[in-house]
Amino acid sequence: MLDYHTGLLVVDIQGKLARLVEGSESLIANTARLVQGAKALGLPVLWLEQNPDKLGATVPELQPLQGGYPVLTKYSFGALGEPTVADALAETGVSHWLVCGIEAHICVYQSVLGLLASGARVSLVVDAVSSRSAANRDLAIGQLAARGAALTSVEMCLYELLGDCRHPAFREILALVK
Repeated sequence: MLDYHTGLLVVDIQGKLARLVEGSESLIANTARLVQGAKALGLPVLWLEQNPDKLGATVPELQPLQGGYPVLTKYSFGALGEPTVADALAETGVSHWLVCGIEAHICVYQSVLGLLASGARVSLVVDAVSSRSAANRDLAIGQLAARGAALTSVEMCLYELLGDCRHPAFREILALVK
């Protein structure tokens, strides 16, 4: 069961690479719904950008959703390999991370492994992760599940966080997933 010690980590949906991954449009749309749902539920959201001077910023469709949330630069593939990111993650007090982003088999994979090694629980939002090839995406999802990450989807995790149709954010979440 997800709880309110949950946060969302958005990994590197930026630049030209975001347009080259399998199902790019779906990935971006699902990430937008996930971030809007996290916001409606009052969850902390951290945005990561891998070497943005070389790879570019977060895609324009998602930039309006970054307002009020930290956007952290990293150079290590895994989030916890970057001290400023590791500190920011720790400062949230979050014990369970929803993770989405690209590429599933590199930065998402290494970030999730680092979170798991740190003692955090992780749910990989599989309809909001991708790689340039479906084979690498599927390999990463399988490996992360085998190593202890839970698998979820945007709709599944948002409804799990709601728990009840009487939740104050129910109508907002319902509108997002319809």
